[in-house]
Amino acid sequence: MPLRIFGVMGPMGMDDNTMLNIQDMIEGMMPKRHKKRKMTIADARKVILEEESAKLIDMDEVKELAIHRAENTGIIFIDEIDKIASSSNNSGEVSRQGVQRDLLPIVEGSAVNTKHGIVNTDHILFIAAGAFHVAKPSDLIPELQGRFPIRVELENLTEADFYQILKTPQNSLTKQYTALLDTEAIGLTFQDEALVKIAEIAFTLNQEIENIGARRLQTVMSTLLNDILFDVPDFIQADAQIEITADMVESKLRALVVNTDLSHYIL
Repeated sequence: MPLRIFGVMGPMGMDDNTMLNIQDMIEGMMPKRHKKRKMTIADARKVILEEESAKLIDMDEVKELAIHRAENTGIIFIDEIDKIASSSNNSGEVSRQGVQRDLLPIVEGSAVNTKHGIVNTDHILFIAAGAFHVAKPSDLIPELQGRFPIRVELENLTEADFYQILKTPQNSLTKQYTALLDTEAIGLTFQDEALVKIAEIAFTLNQEIENIGARRLQTVMSTLLNDILFDVPDFIQADAQIEITADMVESKLRALVVNTDLSHYIL
């Protein structure tokens, strides 16, 4: 019997959260679908353990604790707030100010209705960030400016920063590409001099074209490894070892610095 999904149409003026609660209640009244699976005893133990552990959790208590922690120790990051700053050079100034005025009561402190209950934002810390290449912080409405009194200006990434981004993080791009080729039984390694060269080219591109921060590494790495990824697995044998050297980086990426056509750098 096919699974039927029911939608509930409510009267005009009823908010979305109320409709979600009604729909959840109706779905809870419907008979649940059971699925039979064959598995080993070891796997069955894990499934039964997860199901029985879930029964021991009081979800009402979990929601209450979550709301309490959100209200008293919560931190909300508002990224790209410069996109709603209305300057004289931007179109849609009225709509941008409308978004700011909708955001203002939440930042100031108000009761927000969520699917888990009402959350008061009086003691939640709001941190906003934006590039502000076109607009300025002073282009925000005065009431919103007063709610973000501390301003910190970040410095541009240096070559050393790019090098650390390539080498240090647990999920750096170099490790991601190494793991990707490892699925094809192909080893990929980067010489330290190659990472220095990649960082240098990424820094130069940001200086000469447009500063898009660490996102530049995605384009640079994709261009560097494009031929290798295209040849796998048809032309590269399994258990092959590929080492990225500084000379390889120079030959593959130096043309990017010379050709500054912006169409090559759309992310």
